Amino acid sequence: MPTRAYGTLALAHDYLTQRGGAERVVAGWLGMWPEASLYTALYEPSHTFPEFQQANLVCSPLNRSHFLRSHYRTALPLYPLAWSRTTIDADVVLASSSGWAHGLRTDGRLVVYCHSPARWLYQPQRYLATGAFGRGVRLARFLGQLPLRRWDLRSAQRADVYVANSAATQAIIRQTYGIDAEVIHPFVRPPHVMPEISDLGDVLVIARLLPYKNVDLIIAAAQELSHLRFRIVGDGPQRGTLEKSAPSNVTFLGSVADEQLWREYRGTRLHVAMSYEDFGITPLEAAAAGVPTLARTFGGYLDTVTPATGVLLDTESVDVRHVIHGIKVALRSSWLPADLSKHVQRFSAQTHYESLNKLLWPIN
Repeated sequence: MPTRAYGTLALAHDYLTQRGGAERVVAGWLGMWPEASLYTALYEPSHTFPEFQQANLVCSPLNRSHFLRSHYRTALPLYPLAWSRTTIDADVVLASSSGWAHGLRTDGRLVVYCHSPARWLYQPQRYLATGAFGRGVRLARFLGQLPLRRWDLRSAQRADVYVANSAATQAIIRQTYGIDAEVIHPFVRPPHVMPEISDLGDVLVIARLLPYKNVDLIIAAAQELSHLRFRIVGDGPQRGTLEKSAPSNVTFLGSVADEQLWREYRGTRLHVAMSYEDFGITPLEAAAAGVPTLARTFGGYLDTVTPATGVLLDTESVDVRHVIHGIKVALRSSWLPADLSKHVQRFSAQTHYESLNKLLWPIN
């Protein structure tokens, strides 16, 4: 995609230390604006997408610590200082933020693309489960929640424009910051050549193994549905605990490259997502591969799952019985490839790029 040269553009992202949906969005931005510098607090190339290896990266002083790059949650109390000291000289800065990058400083125009206001500040009961995170995270929550919340609120008010990744995030931004944000959905980029349909399993889970992803619910369902094969793609602090509780019909694959990820989508009958997602791109990836999704009625799933592309459980508060019933219903149902494909087209990279460009370079 061509760059519209109305001025200099810089990009920013909290930290590049994982392979999540937010990082995938930023990797896509580099394809849209290849000349833009990318600012981040931490960068660990072995833990995130390879696209960042070719970027013009500018990292904070925190990046000098190998320990912090490998244990980025431990650095949570340090991010406000790191980002407050980050000054970017550009006409426009597009900041991808889940709680930190919006604290940067610039004399240019600041557009914040918000994946979610800081979950550990505003959704601690879901995000900070006992034993799942390091002492730095829990200490910051105990000692610094009020000061960090004030920092977060002040930082949000400095933005010229706030963008939400979903209608659910839009509502949280309004409630948290009193800011009306425009919704621009993330995009899905299927491979040019989709892998052949295969038979790897029946149920596929794509999730970082964190408490709010609720993979334990799906494993509990797998114990009852012993005739089905479950495959779990993703890694995280809960992996050891989840593996110990998983029956023999559950296979853990860890983090995988994109090529294998799409093979997994094409090799399953159903994608299941029980996490609390502000957007959640996996239902769109599944639909692009011709696979329906079972998800909870929450957050971004209200944007990404329709009756033609999957099943939303009737209640936001989900237990194992709901998951088991939902899997059975979804596997019994018929899904039309044309409906799945049509839904994904609403979330194209071209639409995302054009919508963002209008906000980055408004015509007076």
